[in-house]
Amino acid sequence: MKALIVVAGLLLLGGCASNGQAPWSTLTSSTSCAKLSSEQELAVNLADEMVNDGKLHAGLANLQNLPENLAEVRVRKARVYRLLGRSEAEPLYRSLLNSCLAAEGEHGLGQLAAARGDNGLAQAHLQRASKLAPTDEKIRNDLGVVYLNQLRLEDARFEFLTAIELKQSYPLAAMNLVTLLLYQDNWKQASEVVSQAGLTPQQFAQAQARAEELKVPSKTTAKGTQVASGSPPLQAAATSTQEH
Repeated sequence: MKALIVVAGLLLLGGCASNGQAPWSTLTSSTSCAKLSSEQELAVNLADEMVNDGKLHAGLANLQNLPENLAEVRVRKARVYRLLGRSEAEPLYRSLLNSCLAAEGEHGLGQLAAARGDNGLAQAHLQRASKLAPTDEKIRNDLGVVYLNQLRLEDARFEFLTAIELKQSYPLAAMNLVTLLLYQDNWKQASEVVSQAGLTPQQFAQAQARAEELKVPSKTTAKGTQVASGSPPLQAAATSTQEH
């Protein structure tokens, strides 16, 4: 399971205060959920393609041509800034909290908190995100990751199973569930999940390595457990960077 994307990658991405950005209250009050024009939609789609191809700076440049007040633009900018490890991500995510993309705002703030190793704050944001968007498999998976970081195993299992059932083609939740099962030395059930999800030997090896790290207290308490998340480092595969 070396293909697994790990929460440790988030440690490269944490942002903090706005550094000259507009106050969060001002940003929030001016957020528009209006439907994009055809030209704006084309520009957003082009930016998405660039980001998914790993061209983060080019994607951001295209987004900067669009109106700042559009929620669909802000959420994409926030994601790119998060992947680039820039502090602009946090105020942009906060600007979405009272908009039509509040779930995405809470999700992003949870990812940033997890990057800083603040599992308590990450849990609070991700729980709110899951209430706003209960069928979003990425949010459920990332909440499960935070629970697993805290060794709240039953809560983590519940979130991973929910994510898997919501989208069977989404592999990260299956990888994380295998990690949890191997941590519990439940090899039989782990093998069943690997078979059902079609995970590769490399993915299984990654899950086994993560499970071993969970068993070492010095690695799980000081820096936070490095478990697969929908929030990849810059070198992540395209399938993971496609997630908002």
